[in-house]
Order: sequence, then C-alpha cells, then structure tokens
Amino acid sequence: MSDYAISVEHLDKMYKLYDKPSDRFKEALGLTRKKKYREHYALHDVNFKVKKGETVGIIGTNGSGKSTILKIITGVLNPTAGEVKVNGRISALLELGAGFNGEYTGIENVYLNGTMIGFSKEEIDAKLDSILEFADIGDFVNQPVKTYSSGMFVRLAFAVAINIDPEILIVDEALSVGDVFFQAKCYHKFEEFKKLGKTILFVSHDLGSIGKYCDRVVLLNQGVKLNEGQPKEMIDIYKKLLVNQYTEADEESQNEEQEKQEESDEGKMWKDTTSSNPDIIEYGNGMADIMDYGIMDKDGNMTNAIEKGSDFTIMFKVRFNEKISEPIFAITIKDLKGTEITGTNTMFESVGTGSAAPGDIKSVKFTQNMNLQGGDYLVSLGCTGYKNGEFTVYHRLYDVFNITVVSQKNTVGYYDMNSDIIVD
Repeated sequence: MSDYAISVEHLDKMYKLYDKPSDRFKEALGLTRKKKYREHYALHDVNFKVKKGETVGIIGTNGSGKSTILKIITGVLNPTAGEVKVNGRISALLELGAGFNGEYTGIENVYLNGTMIGFSKEEIDAKLDSILEFADIGDFVNQPVKTYSSGMFVRLAFAVAINIDPEILIVDEALSVGDVFFQAKCYHKFEEFKKLGKTILFVSHDLGSIGKYCDRVVLLNQGVKLNEGQPKEMIDIYKKLLVNQYTEADEESQNEEQEKQEESDEGKMWKDTTSSNPDIIEYGNGMADIMDYGIMDKDGNMTNAIEKGSDFTIMFKVRFNEKISEPIFAITIKDLKGTEITGTNTMFESVGTGSAAPGDIKSVKFTQNMNLQGGDYLVSLGCTGYKNGEFTVYHRLYDVFNITVVSQKNTVGYYDMNSDIIVD
C-alpha cells in the first residue's frame, strides 16, 4: 500500500428503491417478509488504484457513479461492499461549502472547515492569510456566509480546500468557479499541486482539463468501470458513449467495430447518434420540416464533443411540403444562458439554394473551425425564406442539440482570437 495513495477494491454501492413510502416504513418496522424494494447499484465491482503523486481523472456519462465514488473515498458515504484504502490526508472539493454554517462568518467557517479536516487552530492560523488572499472577498470574510453571493461562497470554499496543504486532493467539478480571473488562479494552484508531487483525483465534464492534467483516466459507465488508460484513449471512448456508439467490440478490436459501425449506420438518421434536447421548442407554418440533424467532427464521426481549433460540421435535412423558391437555411449557437454567440445562414453566405417542390428533401452542411472557448453551447436550426415578399418561417428548432467544446487553452470571452504573439 505504501506506493499507493488510494486503493479501491471490488467497490459496490447499492440503494434500495421503494415504489411508495409505506413500503419503506413497513420494512423498517419488520411488518413484511416480502422484499418491497428494487436494488439499484450506483457502483458495482469497481477496482482501481492511484499512485502517490499521480493525477487521475474519472469521467463518465451522467449517473455513472463518479461523484458517488468520490464520496465513498472521502468517507461521506459508506460502501455496500468492497474496500477503500487511503494513505494520506485528504482535502476534498465535492459540494463546495457543504460543511459551511450559514450563520457563521467567513472567518469562523474557515476555522470550522479546517478543524473538520483535522488541522489544529495553530495550523489554521498559519494558513489564514493565504486562504483569505486566495479567496479575495474583502471585508465580507467578517459577515455571515448566508449574506454571500454564490460566487463569493464558492471562492471561499475553494480557497479553504486548496490552501490547507493536503497530501491528496479530491475534486468534483469545482475548477470552474467564479470569474475567469479566479478560474485562472484555481488552475494555477492545481498545477502547483502537480509540481509538488501531490496526489490528485478529480471528476470533470471538462474534457480539456482531463486531457491536460491527468496522467491516467478511469472511465465509468452505469456504475461499472468500463476502462482505464491514457487520457486521449479514454476521452475517445467517452465521446462514443455520449452518442450511444460504444459497444463491447471496441475493447476487442477497434477496426472490427469501425466496420460494424459503418454497416449499422446505413439508413440511420443523423439525430439517432446525436445527443438531442428532449424538450425541443419548434415553430413554423408547416411548409417545410427539419426532419434530421447532427454534428460531425473533423474525422467524420458523429459526436457532440468537438475539439477546439478543429473543423466540424453542423448538418440538417429539410423536407418540403409546398413549392418554395430559394429557402434560407440557418444555424445559431448560443451559450447556456441563451445569449446568441454566433450564427450564419445561406443568405448571409451568398449561397444559392434553388427551388424545392413538395416532397423534395434538401441536405445542408455548415463546416467551420471551432474557435469557441471550452464549454457547452446550444444549437438552433432554421428554414425560412420570403413568400410573396414577406419573411416567412417554414420551420425552426430551438436548442435542438448541444456542442461540448473540448479545449486545452481558454482565453477571455466567448471565442479565441488565435493571436500570433512576438516578444522581442
């Protein structure tokens, strides 16, 4: 165990799911012999080890058990079966500020949190200045944290967790708190930890951070460890999982799987392999219908995850129900707050689209280079035009699917200017 900071062996976490509260009550009182619950395994027979000084990422689709396994390692949850061994003092950024008391001031919560982790008052005294400097929330440290904005709250929580000099740092989706400048401080501190040879285990949907910082990646799927290995390999598999294109054949032979996938893709709709919004908002006069859509990376793979700096294609098909001349095809990309970041259409680009008769299907593809910052965005599609001189919406789909931009370098704002810099 001396070479390993964390060892996870045959780990299970099972939850009992009851159809109604009375079933739970009856079982608790021993009023029934019949099993009233269904077993749900958030984790099943998971095994992996983290060497001292190693940075390991955990990725997987929602519901894979990523956060659950971190909570078991940190002692927040107890496992149903299996064993976890930890060799070193842990600082965990799970739910930021989970141990904070809203009635206490920021300073009081610093001491409360530090004591819970295992530090003495003298040790916290020695680290207080660096914690407050990192959090940078001014005189608010003397106010009850219930008066804090969400940004100030996470800044203080992050500052406490990151500045207590742990041997093992465990992070769950916490490296993107606050504004862009505070995020830069967080990443800088993260890199300091790596250089000091600290052990880091973290969960993130930011595949750029996973690829940049991790020595190794564990891939979970539906509570089971699917694979582990080099970051790029695991990210490639994860991207297939996101669009339900990964099968067990991937583990046996990538070449065979590619052939099978090509065969199975024949006749398949693009949207079948695209992670779509289940609550699409649509409207139009019905003269045309957007019948299919998707997004493709530079290698021709259907995937919602696009690497920053690479070419990608947004495409959709439109079926026409009436005769239409020069339809306009459009795409719009928005952030998660609904702000339109960019977009274009065939009219802006001076692309002729011809005429369409009832029953005709036109396919349109927009290919461009991805210069947006790493993160998640929403795509809207449209088919419009001019009918009798009036602008007319034939069919629009709002926020139909997402794009996850995988980036290893983010600048300020929405997009990267790709500056060439010369310093003499």
